[in-house]
This record gives sequence, C-alpha cells and structure tokens, in this order.
Amino acid sequence: MKTIISNEAPAAIGPYSHAVIAGGTIFTSGQIPILPATGELIEGGVKEQAEQVIKNLKAVLASAGSDLDRVVKTTCFLTDMADFAAFNEVYAAHFTGKPARSCVAVRALPKGALVEIEAIAEEKINRD
Repeated sequence: MKTIISNEAPAAIGPYSHAVIAGGTIFTSGQIPILPATGELIEGGVKEQAEQVIKNLKAVLASAGSDLDRVVKTTCFLTDMADFAAFNEVYAAHFTGKPARSCVAVRALPKGALVEIEAIAEEKINRD
C-alpha cells in the first residue's frame, strides 16, 4: 500500500491522505472546492465549486500517476439535490468515460462546501 500526498491539491483538513494505492487501484479521499494556494473555499455556486473539486481531484490523481480517464467509480455528495442538474453539466464535461457513480444528498460538508467528490481509479500501466 502506498500513501499519496499531492503538493498541487489543498492540504488535508483532517488526519487522512489525499489517496492510497492498493493492488493497482487508487482510492482518493473526498475533494471539496478549496483553493490549494489559500486553503479557502472557492466563491460561487455549485458549478464553480464542482469545477474546483474536479481540479483538485485531477491533481490528486496526477500525483498518484493517473487521471480522470482511468476513474472507474465516483461518489458525489451534494448539500442540495436542487443542484443536481447543474452539477451534472460540469461532471459530464470532465468524466467523459462515464464511470460508475453514486450521488447522494448530505446535510452538510466541511467548510460549508456545496459539493464533494471521491474517486476510485486504475493506476496507469504501460500496456505496450
């Protein structure tokens, strides 16, 4: 098992790593819309927040040697299901491979975020 800490993603706000690689599979911690440079929540609605979450997730996956195209499953958390359609617009633009997904409503997220995404991805393997 290998622990991943990305210098390009926001620092963890608790006792956890950005991701863990086990058996060729990457398990990311949930990412919220925090700006890596400041540690502050990005301003804006669910679309702006989803874009930042995906940027943070990309940074974590890159540090683990993978990318969004290798994601096989996501779990998405929204504080308001009224944001589902707007969230899906952003999500669909980035997860073009259509990984398996769960999307649930939660009462609250850390730092007052509107959205959080965690992912399971494959490590990149040279298949040539």
